[in-house]
Amino acid sequence: MKISRITSVLFLLAVVAAGAAGCSLGRDTAAGSGNVAEGRSAADRTKEGRVKITVSVWDNANSPQFQAMADAFMEKNPEIDVELLDIQSDEYNNKLTVLLAGNESDPDVIMIKDADTQISMREKGQILDLTSYIARESVDLSIYNGAADQLQMDGKQYTLPFRQDWYVLFYNKNLFDAAGEAYPADDMTWDEYERLAERMTLVRDGGVVYGTHHHTWMALVSNWAVQDGNHTLMSENYAFLKPYYEQALRMQEEGVMQSYANLKISNIHYTSAFEQQQCAMVPMGTWFIATLVQDRNAGIFDFNWGVARIPHPAGIPAGSTVGSVTPIAINAKSDVPDQAWEFVRFATSEAGAEVLADNSVFPAITTPGVVSRLASIEGFPEDGKAALSVTNFVFDRPVDAKMAAVRKVIEEEHDAIMIGEEDIDTGIANMNERAEEARSR
Repeated sequence: MKISRITSVLFLLAVVAAGAAGCSLGRDTAAGSGNVAEGRSAADRTKEGRVKITVSVWDNANSPQFQAMADAFMEKNPEIDVELLDIQSDEYNNKLTVLLAGNESDPDVIMIKDADTQISMREKGQILDLTSYIARESVDLSIYNGAADQLQMDGKQYTLPFRQDWYVLFYNKNLFDAAGEAYPADDMTWDEYERLAERMTLVRDGGVVYGTHHHTWMALVSNWAVQDGNHTLMSENYAFLKPYYEQALRMQEEGVMQSYANLKISNIHYTSAFEQQQCAMVPMGTWFIATLVQDRNAGIFDFNWGVARIPHPAGIPAGSTVGSVTPIAINAKSDVPDQAWEFVRFATSEAGAEVLADNSVFPAITTPGVVSRLASIEGFPEDGKAALSVTNFVFDRPVDAKMAAVRKVIEEEHDAIMIGEEDIDTGIANMNERAEEARSR
């Protein structure tokens, strides 16, 4: 029976966790870690004529969208019970690896925290090829704005996009009003953005307000270079990064944004830079929306803020953006794959996207109905709705087994370029050589 399988797997996890980290899989009410989520009783889950599926999730106590999705699904599918297998976030990947290595049927449905890990799951035969299910139900993959295609492995669809975050442009309305400048447009090239940042670099209260703020992540250069979908961080030649490094260095040299070196030395976070009105704009991911809504409601800052679509390269449509995705898969050992597929299909449909949006989580689908729900989040700027509409979605990092190794060397060269230790051409040449070595290992 499935309930006995869960018990044996959880026992194995408890042994591994105790030996490696001295912690158990008992429910941690503070962190929501470790055990099957509370709710429906064992007897209720195994009623005659009903089918139970298990879904692995992380930090369920602090992530209400998972239970909300399960409840919405069960309401539409009363013959199927959904049981959440809840694991603490920072232990999720390791413990999921143990679960799948045991060749057990639980969990039936797998939430994949880091998209790259689907590669090893596929190579080990641990996740089901969904291609036949998708074809049978004529699922329109274009609804994911390119994300589903980028998850494919060897031309097959082993996962579907569940949720995603993407880059948008945040701005301080009060500073723009004081400067007499129009708010950032939803259709703006990176060159236009740079000129706007120049105009918004102001002297205020005896100090400098920078036109914009770029955090120290490599993504704040590389993302704009892959935005056209023609290149990725696994490309063999990184010359396509050069114009964006030139722009970043130019903007910091001209005092339009704080220098990379100063941000590193002072350990300045983009949240404090924006909330303390040290900058007029900041390109950042949609996860920052929840932070701003929460902090303004808490009185941490009191100015009005807005959000627009991220600027784009010339010739690329507005609404093209870069981000990351949370995929969902089916355990290849599941003994109820059809019912597991029904859950996956619901969770990745527009109906499932609306459940996520109602819980202030950004889904992989951005239809008008979903966008309207997201825009209705209390505290969200009334004129920011367009920023929630995506026309094309590109992964910041491709799903590739070598990506982690390649990313490490690129980040090291990025750091050297941005602090002036290397010129751009030298840094890119080093990226090409070192990334090739990383790919060949």
